Amino acid sequence: MALINLRPWREARKAAQQKQFVTNVAAAAIFAAVVVLGIGYYVDMQIERQEARNKYLQSEIAKLDILRKEIQELDTKRTRLLDRLQAIHELQGNRPVIVRNFDELVRVLPDGIHYTSLTRRESVVSVTGLAKDNTEVSTLMRKLDQSDWFGEPNLSQVDSQDGMKNFRLTVNLEKPGAEEAEQ
Repeated sequence: MALINLRPWREARKAAQQKQFVTNVAAAAIFAAVVVLGIGYYVDMQIERQEARNKYLQSEIAKLDILRKEIQELDTKRTRLLDRLQAIHELQGNRPVIVRNFDELVRVLPDGIHYTSLTRRESVVSVTGLAKDNTEVSTLMRKLDQSDWFGEPNLSQVDSQDGMKNFRLTVNLEKPGAEEAEQ
């Protein structure tokens, strides 16, 4: 049998495997570094993109906030205008009523009574006047009570002065229905 030296072959193979292993480890490390850097770059890009989106959304939200404030201002202006319009409609609607109230105050006035002042607050008219005697004041109160335009009168004061009776009364204003108003 011949003697064959197998050791250098094994050492050469072991050296080749060692070199292959170091090369594989270096390649894996380089590949891992490239993957980590690639992922880091991708994540940075995504963060920058999201920050750009956030800035865009914030600018659009600021624009919408300005528009919302303008809309709220327009709503308050609209409400004020509608209130004014309603007040104008009420005044125009009450214009004939006020005239009718004064006309009715003259119609119910009996002979011998003189109004010295009329004051209207909301739906109450305060009447101050002079009368010759108490029966004329009670006649005035009866006529006011019978009128469709006035409620029940309330006499608050009667004084005698120079043979005349000073009186003060209040009466509520009422709006009659359409049929009663035409009478």
